[in-house]
Amino acid sequence: MKTTKIEWTEHTWNPVTGCTKFSEGCAHCYAEVMSRRLCAMGNPKYANGFKSTIHHEALKEPFNWKKPSTIFVCSMSDLFHKDVPFEFIDKVFRVIEETPQHNYQILTKRAERMAEYFKIRNIPQNAWIGVTVENKETKYRINHIRHLDATIKFLSCEPLLGDLEELNLNGINWIIVGGESGSQARPMKEEWVLNIKRQADANNIPFFFKQWGTWSKEGIKGNKKINGKLLQGEIVQNMPNINRHK
Repeated sequence: MKTTKIEWTEHTWNPVTGCTKFSEGCAHCYAEVMSRRLCAMGNPKYANGFKSTIHHEALKEPFNWKKPSTIFVCSMSDLFHKDVPFEFIDKVFRVIEETPQHNYQILTKRAERMAEYFKIRNIPQNAWIGVTVENKETKYRINHIRHLDATIKFLSCEPLLGDLEELNLNGINWIIVGGESGSQARPMKEEWVLNIKRQADANNIPFFFKQWGTWSKEGIKGNKKINGKLLQGEIVQNMPNINRHK
């Protein structure tokens, strides 16, 4: 059963919560807003607000999910934040290895630290490894994952803040694109989206368009639900081919 509104996954798992701003894509972080709200509501997991916090008790959660699922790891943080020790990241990946019925999506903006982590460690077959590429200044992150030995290596271009121009997509297996939402959202142009899609199509890479966000493709600020997710009149939400492990 799907338990999250994030369209490209089925579950979220947060053994770490909280983060710090790292690049332009972090400016209006949805996780920060949500964490502070949960803290104000008295949710004990978010007692520290958006301060990076490790939750050892959360490590057991995936063992309770018997149905094979696609799970986004650390939707409320970044697993490779500098305050998360490699020893704890080891425990997260041990859980991933011990629950092969699931596929886990790990997404980071801290590509350098992730590359350092995997220098001497293997990546489980059921772990997808991704980096956020929100503008052309962050395209360098792709170089840190393209040669990793991961089943799926993916890009999240969300929020897409500019034209990414030409991309070297060697080694990439999936691309997500989406516009920013919220009162302070920055607009996304259709031509930026179509440029990425053109390159994904040319390289036979599944392309997933999540949403326009607060700004419509016509550049009008409004409701993200009304702006929707149609790209050139159709929903384009392709997923990579995956195998569920028994």
